[in-house]
Amino acid sequence: QVQLVESGGGLVQAGGSLRLSCAASRRSFSGYVMAWFRQAPGKEREFVAAISRSGSSTVYVESVKGRFTISRDNAKNTVTLQMNSLKPEDTAVYYCAASSGTTTVSVRPDYWGQGTQVTVSS
Repeated sequence: QVQLVESGGGLVQAGGSLRLSCAASRRSFSGYVMAWFRQAPGKEREFVAAISRSGSSTVYVESVKGRFTISRDNAKNTVTLQMNSLKPEDTAVYYCAASSGTTTVSVRPDYWGQGTQVTVSS
């Protein structure tokens, strides 16, 4: 079992930045592909970004490329999502996820965090 706890959400104006963090409970954190998903009101949950076990490979949804950066610290069991140049359409609940799979493509999470709200005002 892996427990994931997100932090760092909030309200920001368009063009601003936020940094989301996710702390994992398990020592074998480095054995998981980590990802961020988001769900806007009335929409399905969508993939945002993923990072490989070592951190050497990352994948992003097209709409956030060049604005968001995912990173991880395996020594601290944390994964972060740096979000810059935020847009109102980035407003959503953001979820941290862990996958026991080996690929950053088509990530299928085994564990989810509780989510953190990000609101971008225009």
